[in-house]
Amino acid sequence: MASLKELKGRINSVKSTQKITKAKQMVAAAKLRKAQTAAEAARPYAARLATVMGSLASKISVSEHSPKLLAGTGKDQVHLLVVANSDKGLCGAFNSNIVKAALVKARALEAEGKTVLFYLVGRKGRAVIRRNYPKAVLAMFDTTEVREPGFAEAEKIAAELVALYDEGKFDVAHLFYAKFKSALQQDPTEQQIIPVPAPTAAAANDSGAVVEYEPEEEAILAALLPRYLKTQLFGALLENQASEQGASMTAMDNATRNAGELIQKLTIQYNRSRQAAITTELIEIIAGAEAL
Repeated sequence: MASLKELKGRINSVKSTQKITKAKQMVAAAKLRKAQTAAEAARPYAARLATVMGSLASKISVSEHSPKLLAGTGKDQVHLLVVANSDKGLCGAFNSNIVKAALVKARALEAEGKTVLFYLVGRKGRAVIRRNYPKAVLAMFDTTEVREPGFAEAEKIAAELVALYDEGKFDVAHLFYAKFKSALQQDPTEQQIIPVPAPTAAAANDSGAVVEYEPEEEAILAALLPRYLKTQLFGALLENQASEQGASMTAMDNATRNAGELIQKLTIQYNRSRQAAITTELIEIIAGAEAL
């Protein structure tokens, strides 16, 4: 059984930890509002751009002369998985859930006879992927010196991906990130970003108005495709930021509650041990008095 000194020291240690987790919870809650607002504000633009892209793509016939980001390489052998994680921990299963989704996709592609490569964004999650696929990490994008990855980082990532695509390093790219639902729910999401997927019926359906494009639809698409890629990456980074803060707030709240429960248990144990020590001391005093 632990001594009274050890129990008291452990209680003080848990109380100190509880103060830290409570402070981190409050910081995450303050950052969550801003991150959530940014993520939600970016969604309408991304959705509208997807609608425009779908409308334009539906008016042309995709061929080998179409923009490469739309037409593809003509092959479907090498798949690049772009895994977007954060650089910080203490956010529950936020990073591990994204990595798990990417690994499930990788194994499914390998079962089909495909070659899988990885492009890693953020520091967390790298160790797991490198342990499972030590020779499959094509490139990594460092965000450790950036306080909050934004559009500038999305542009750099898009430029690197397009350069790798033009060099023939991969045929298809899939993006993995966490879509923010609430502080309690962040859904791991997979999205094909290269080549840009064919438009759905809903996206291709416009208002029915007759629109004349100048220049032609294909020329506009060629200009919009890189912007579309940057927008999708930027949206994923914003969703990740909101998801990270939501997961961190929830994780720190749970940690604070657990610390409180542990403090209560340790306090009860301390009081019982202290009472037992006092009782033992009294018995020894009485026994000594009787001996006299």
